[in-house]
Amino acid sequence: MESLTEMFRIGYGPSASHTMGPRKAAEIFLRQHQEARRFRVTLYGSLAATGKGHLTDEALTEAFKPYPLELIWRPDVQLPFHPNGMEFETLDEDGSTSGSWRVYSVGGGALKVEGASLLSPEVYELDSMAAIIEKVSKSAQPLWSYVVEKEGTAIWDYLRDVWHVMQEAVKRGTDAVGVLPGELQLPRKSQSFFLKAKQDRGSFQRTNLLFAYSLAVSEENASGGKIVTAPTCGSCGVLPAVFYYLQETNCLSEKTILQGLATAGLIGNLVKTNGSISGAEVGCQGEIGTACAMTAGAAVQLLGGSPHQVEYAAEMGFEHHLGLTCDPVAGLVQIPCIERNAFAATRALDSAEYALLSDGEHRISFDEVVNTMMQTGHDLKSSYRETSTGGLAAIYPKRINKTIRGEQQ
Repeated sequence: MESLTEMFRIGYGPSASHTMGPRKAAEIFLRQHQEARRFRVTLYGSLAATGKGHLTDEALTEAFKPYPLELIWRPDVQLPFHPNGMEFETLDEDGSTSGSWRVYSVGGGALKVEGASLLSPEVYELDSMAAIIEKVSKSAQPLWSYVVEKEGTAIWDYLRDVWHVMQEAVKRGTDAVGVLPGELQLPRKSQSFFLKAKQDRGSFQRTNLLFAYSLAVSEENASGGKIVTAPTCGSCGVLPAVFYYLQETNCLSEKTILQGLATAGLIGNLVKTNGSISGAEVGCQGEIGTACAMTAGAAVQLLGGSPHQVEYAAEMGFEHHLGLTCDPVAGLVQIPCIERNAFAATRALDSAEYALLSDGEHRISFDEVVNTMMQTGHDLKSSYRETSTGGLAAIYPKRINKTIRGEQQ
């Protein structure tokens, strides 16, 4: 498994797969072809189907400035390795190709070339929750101890930066008003939810604050703001919302929060290694499901639970998102993505509290759920895997066409 610095990526929304990944690939290609002056990029599958809504074209155009860039969209072509395929080419004066590179954006901003990960070496030799729990249990250590053992104490500085970015996203989001960019003209809701939550009491306040905080980060992401992939841009609001709430209500130290981030990252890393965090490959269960699992497990640790209870909460958070489709309306990371972050935040904390009531024993393991998720994702039709051609995404074009027909009549 790779470093947690490859799991928690600090960057700008709205999509890790469609914005961060392509831009990083463009920068790599430019470094490899510094003599070139004209470029062409062909986008395939899901990357082409929802690329404009995810600002892929803007990210690539910006990366190649000041050189001219030709963009070709091929949503009808599914490359066999991964739905988010890209073909980079350098062009001679007569338009002929002088250099090319095929690369895939596989989720969370990560890149692969036919199965080989780019840029990041393997850091963790254990790649199952069962093996990691067995290891830490022998010395009565928490799960985060394995992170420090493999990454060294320098990981705390990186996680501190991650936490600060997450906090700032919550604060900016709860202060912001207006309309999100894109054709849906969706109004921001976080500030309104936050102000109402402060007037509530008891369980209503808890739920409403979680809603407000998750909406804040997700709306910042949808606006192209600075966020952290956890594990993706589209699911970036779940973990910050719960951590921000728990720190606020339980007076948790920054050190405790960072230890929670280490455990959350370890959980996400297991999914990324043994399954997928790409909505284009396995649907939203790989994004929101993983975010909920990461958050639920880490929340148990923040509330004093054992590694077995951490595993149980992570399993529950994941299990109850199995089969979730990725169907962004108009190709934007807004509907249903933003609300899904809010509901996953409450489900994560519910899963943590449920696990804490137990002794941690349960029948279905986290590792088994990851394998099930991967199989379920492969069984989903491509229209339900971030192509905006099925599910809720299919409603919007029908509504537009109906409106147009009504106006013409």
